[in-house]
Parts: sequence; C-alpha cells; structure tokens
Amino acid sequence: MRNRLQRFYGRGDLHFITFSCRGRLPLLGGSGARNTFVSMLDEVRAQHDFRLLGFVVMPEHVHMVVSEPRVGNPSDMMLSLKEKVSFRLNPSHQRVCKTAVGTDVPEEDDYSFWQRRFYDFNVWSSGKLEQKLDYMHRNPVQRGLVSHPKYWPWSSWAYYEKRGAGLIRIDSLYDETERPSQSQNTHP
Repeated sequence: MRNRLQRFYGRGDLHFITFSCRGRLPLLGGSGARNTFVSMLDEVRAQHDFRLLGFVVMPEHVHMVVSEPRVGNPSDMMLSLKEKVSFRLNPSHQRVCKTAVGTDVPEEDDYSFWQRRFYDFNVWSSGKLEQKLDYMHRNPVQRGLVSHPKYWPWSSWAYYEKRGAGLIRIDSLYDETERPSQSQNTHP
C-alpha cells in the first residue's frame, strides 16, 4: 500500500513545491515554453494572492518556494497553475477519445502535460529556506544546462544576487505588515 502524501496547510508556513511534467518528459525544454510558464505563474500569483520567494523552471520539472495563498490553499493554487500552463502549452489539450458508449473522454494518460501530484515540503526556518533556494538555483548547473546560475534566466537567482529583477517579480520574505522596522535593525 502506498503512503498517503500528507499536506500541512493553515499554519502560515512557506512551501517548497516540486512538480514534474508527465513521465518527466522535457515539455518545458524550450525557452518559449519556460517563458510561458513564468507568465502563467505570475497570473496565478495575482489570482490566488501568494508570495513567490523563489523558483526554477527546468526542462521537465519546476521548484518553487511560496507562501500560503490568501485565496484557497496550495493545492488549489497548484491546480490552477497546472491547468493554465497545460491549456497554453499542450497542443493536444482538445484531443479526446471515443469510449465504447460513444461519449467524449479526455485521454489524460496520453495527453496530460503534468504528473498528477506535487511534492510539498513545509519550510519553517530561515536556514531551510536558504538551503532550498540554493538547491533550486544550482539545479541548472548540476544538470549541465549552464556553467553558472546567472546563465539560466528561468529562476530567482538574479533577485537574490541583486543583479536585476529577472523574468518575474520575487517577493520579500516579509510582507509590508510583517517587515521588521529599520529602527529594530540598527545597532548603537
């Protein structure tokens, strides 16, 4: 019997999320597909109102660090993101097969863009956040896609290295109501 994946929502934690293309195929292998994914991610962020603290889009999978959304939960947000990206990038999203009774049923196994589930790890410390961000940003180098993270624009590396905004806005760890004041950070 398979272990059931447990998700822990509603605690205000950050979430390190990993999800893959169907069969780990490189369906995000082209720069146009990766750019489309980033654009759809920004739309879903606005729709579900969550903070994006880091990401990397690889040819066959994606890693993100996000806050819990103000609209729905991380599972709702992921469903919305996967549907939007699949609809835009999957050329066969309208293909259907005829069943024995003659009704139209989508062939999910043959034409789906994403694997069904996603991995969700609650990030509860700044040390773990740093570890996850470092892992994400090194991923394209580890895979031999580029020699340095600065050559992979489909990640949040540029934001953290203060080298520009990158392809999408990255949010601060603190929203404006949670941010420590400057007076608290000064030393006499």
